[in-house]
Amino acid sequence: MKNYFYSIGVILLFLITVSCKKEIDASNEVYSSETLKLKQLTDNVYVHTTFLDTESWGKVACNGMLVIDNNEAVVFDTPSENKVAKELITWIENQKKATIKAVIPTHFHVDCLGSLQVFHHKEIPSYASLKTIKLAKEQGTIIPQHGFHNNFELKVGKNKITCEFLGEGHTKDNIIGYYSKDKVLFGGCLVKTLKAKKGNLADANVKEWSNTVNAVKGKYKDAKWVIPGHGNEGDTSLLNYTIALFKE
Repeated sequence: MKNYFYSIGVILLFLITVSCKKEIDASNEVYSSETLKLKQLTDNVYVHTTFLDTESWGKVACNGMLVIDNNEAVVFDTPSENKVAKELITWIENQKKATIKAVIPTHFHVDCLGSLQVFHHKEIPSYASLKTIKLAKEQGTIIPQHGFHNNFELKVGKNKITCEFLGEGHTKDNIIGYYSKDKVLFGGCLVKTLKAKKGNLADANVKEWSNTVNAVKGKYKDAKWVIPGHGNEGDTSLLNYTIALFKE
């Protein structure tokens, strides 16, 4: 009996150690400069964080998602500045030896497509919702090259990423990205980090925001990681928090 409890204890200790190691590994910062931070979240997914100077909010940290699978990469949301986009592209190509297959802005704000021209100059195709393309044209910024209606799938390596518009919230055009292999959901600015305030509502549909995130939660029930547009990533509790924050 004593040996039995000892064995159980060893197994539990092993499981706790593996779980903690997984959590620690998932938060590893693999690159850091004054303008760009890269954190490895899973085997194939990274969070790229850059910084945007704003009049209302000061210096804001902005997240994007990077998926690298079998030496192919897809970037969700660009840095706002061209020089930082070059820094990100250099890291992907030189350090990961990956070819960037696509860049996907999740809505029309500068923290999503501000440096698209750098990707275009490198002959990296850009894909966005037709709503995003329309709004980008209206504000006179650089325009994504290829448009889709509400859904778009793209193969990266041996797996696929999904882009989808499920309703308005932060903007009229906000989409989410999902990498099914690692069960990572990129919510972008549609999703808030825990304890965040409502933030920039200039182009928001506050009345629909909760409904939209609730639709995301219902469709992507198997998501293990959720990346917001600003702040720390987490699990689906970020979706619950955002729903509650904007619920009327």
